[in-house]
Amino acid sequence: MDVSSGDITSMVFKRSVRQNIGEVSLDSQMLGVLMELDGQKNLGIIAQKLNLSLPAIRDVVSRLSKLGLIESQAVSVPTIDKEFFDFLTAQLSLAIGPIAEVIIEDAVADLGYDFSEVPCHQAAELVDLLSREIQREDKKNAFKMNMVNKIREKGF
Repeated sequence: MDVSSGDITSMVFKRSVRQNIGEVSLDSQMLGVLMELDGQKNLGIIAQKLNLSLPAIRDVVSRLSKLGLIESQAVSVPTIDKEFFDFLTAQLSLAIGPIAEVIIEDAVADLGYDFSEVPCHQAAELVDLLSREIQREDKKNAFKMNMVNKIREKGF
């Protein structure tokens, strides 16, 4: 699992039991994170609990992974559906025209995702990113209001 880039806050890891691992040396941060990894809490929660910055927890998790002490835990994260993207495209097209699809593709890529894997909790950030592309204030405000209503309707 690559933790070197992208949003790692929703990733979940568990301790890994390995035979014949030999001796390993852990610093206090590594030990603290290792003790918190239970296969249920995500890295964002653990970082907050241990008062670690995201770069710090990224480094610690990378080192623990290289030592074979942890493994990724598959977690089902709800993703934005096609209906939401269709509505998003329609709303952005009203504000900036036919280039909306390309702008959305770029914004999704900037967030580090493919269309099929954008988590629901990133919907507001995606809308904010896209709203920056709208020059006219009245159209920007209408876009934001329509999208906020849609996010509420979808329960994101």
